[in-house]
Amino acid sequence: MMDGYGNHGWGMGMGMGWWWVIGVAILVAIIWFAAKAVNKNNGPQLPPSRSPLDILKERYARGEIDKAEFEDRKRDLM
Repeated sequence: MMDGYGNHGWGMGMGMGWWWVIGVAILVAIIWFAAKAVNKNNGPQLPPSRSPLDILKERYARGEIDKAEFEDRKRDLM
């Protein structure tokens, strides 16, 4: 079936159908990149890591262990 322009009904209709798919894909990509950027900046802040010796020193300073136990455990760590 030909229209008045010599086309067989496949003119702009088929090409236009793909533009909405491309538009949706671009929109999804923009939202994904924006979400990644926001989450990267607002991620959980991890406390600085402490060594086992640091933890031992803190326990000694709080009085949880005495000097003999502190020295014994310190030797084990070294």
